[in-house]
Amino acid sequence: MGSLKKATPTKGANHTSVLKRMGAYWQLYLMLLVPVILTIIYKYIPMYGIQIAFRDYKSVRGMWGSDWVGLKWFVRFFNSPNCVRMIKNTILLSLYSLLWSFPIPIVLSLMINQLRFNKFKRTVQTILYAPHFISIMVVCGMLRVFLSPSGGLINLIAGTSIDFLSEAAAFRTIYIASGIWQDAGWGIIVYMATLANIDTSHYEAAKIDGASMFQRIRYIDLPELVPQIVLMLIMSAGNLMNVGFEKVFLLQTDLNKATSDVIAVYVYQQGIEHAKYSYSTAVGLFNTVVNVILLIVVNKITSKISEDVSFV
Repeated sequence: MGSLKKATPTKGANHTSVLKRMGAYWQLYLMLLVPVILTIIYKYIPMYGIQIAFRDYKSVRGMWGSDWVGLKWFVRFFNSPNCVRMIKNTILLSLYSLLWSFPIPIVLSLMINQLRFNKFKRTVQTILYAPHFISIMVVCGMLRVFLSPSGGLINLIAGTSIDFLSEAAAFRTIYIASGIWQDAGWGIIVYMATLANIDTSHYEAAKIDGASMFQRIRYIDLPELVPQIVLMLIMSAGNLMNVGFEKVFLLQTDLNKATSDVIAVYVYQQGIEHAKYSYSTAVGLFNTVVNVILLIVVNKITSKISEDVSFV
């Protein structure tokens, strides 16, 4: 009996099958068209303006009338006296925020999931969500009131009169602690949704086998959360260089610039206040490129680690 050759689909056949699937589900593709068009308009077309970073842009001359200067603005940024300080502050502020803020929503979600009274559980979640909806402007105003050297809550409790916002050493702690208070509750939503989908029979079987609460968390909850933890870590690492501009700008003073001088504020000052469009675009582009590199690296690392992670 002769050997049978496997028929390989031709490129034309694949193209036809794709068109057939699109025709069968044209409503879904039509719905997909809207976000695709919006993404192209608001995300990809503005990339045309990136070339401002390589030109001596003058608004009266327009894009093509401005001289091409290559890497001139990047060299100027790297030679500026505060370059190292800004990069260091940006990385440290983001890294410390990630190290302190990232695990807290995971811990909170695991704790809330152990609550058995649904009404109390919903109340706790609502209380934790609430700070997320407070404006950054209001949060910074509250911080200034609480940390005021004259009549501030912290100074009244400690019996001191320290102007914390003027202390460079205290800025990172203030920034990170206020960020945890504001966003930790909102960060538990993804984890709580995952935990809610776990089959309750797993918990019942574990209780019958004599598993303690911590054992149930270790062998049931955590393995289910690993994919979400990895995804959220990748997304957080991709924004490592994107320090929240609004809060830093509103809390920054001349006395705490040693730790609060970050790239995002510098780009705003150079681009908006001093109208150095090319220079600020170059600095912002450098920041974005570093973010993309970090995102790719962290994605590769976490993909390898997540394959080996086991809580059993």
